[in-house]
Amino acid sequence: FIPVSPEALEDCHFKGGKDMLSLYVNNFPETEIFDGKGLAVGGSYQLNENDPSASSYYGDVSAVIMQNLPPWAEFIRTPSLDTALMNNWEEKIEKLAQETSHVNVTSLSGVPTWTVLLIQRILQMQNKKDISEIWPNLEVFFHGAVAFKPYQKLFDTLIPSSHMHYWETYNASEGFFGIQDQKDSDELLLMLDYGIFYEFIPMDEYEKENPKAVRLSGVELNKNYAMVISTNAGLWRYNIGDTVKFTSISPYRIKITGRTKHFMNAFGEEVIVENAEAAITKA
Repeated sequence: FIPVSPEALEDCHFKGGKDMLSLYVNNFPETEIFDGKGLAVGGSYQLNENDPSASSYYGDVSAVIMQNLPPWAEFIRTPSLDTALMNNWEEKIEKLAQETSHVNVTSLSGVPTWTVLLIQRILQMQNKKDISEIWPNLEVFFHGAVAFKPYQKLFDTLIPSSHMHYWETYNASEGFFGIQDQKDSDELLLMLDYGIFYEFIPMDEYEKENPKAVRLSGVELNKNYAMVISTNAGLWRYNIGDTVKFTSISPYRIKITGRTKHFMNAFGEEVIVENAEAAITKA
């Protein structure tokens, strides 16, 4: 369980959503994204049965965000909140497909694995070959949580549209960390004003008993680091388990290279998830 406080929602997650839209519009000023609805495929949300006061809830961070969205954001999203927050995944996919197949969806957001299942189910229900026949004005998929490259060709098949864009984010239950800010690059701009203090442990220090951490001012380009965060939600020097490398320090841009538990360096080979995913994509 990771704490998600009102401060974290307002100063981090909602801010991240607004910045994500702003950066996208800045890159594509001709966008018509706001002429339709945004479809977010998220998780579930329920009352915390272990809380005697019955005043707290738990769920996937995507669901917590949807439950607490400001009115302006609620106005431009689909499906209904009841459907979006359902627990049973099989029933949820059916309801999502039924509710959204006749809506003018202009943007998708979510995890690629979940989103693929929804698109495939809608195509099956409507007996169509590609989603452009159902959502002709769909123009962007805001994605995160897993590497997108292994799914790129599948999405290209399901959405064979020349004006379709894919926009990456780096967000998690612990916070919203980075957003793609350039249309021709998959680097992520590290967001520094979201109530998060960053530290970075070089991976050659990681297994040591007392590993040395560096602040942003001490990072080096193209070096793998474990990311450690302190947040306004109450996490203190929390190791989120991801490894990143900096591709730019003015501004600070990063790429996610994998997970600390998937980092192997027994004989100096430095095998990381990024390499494995590149190999899978090529294969």
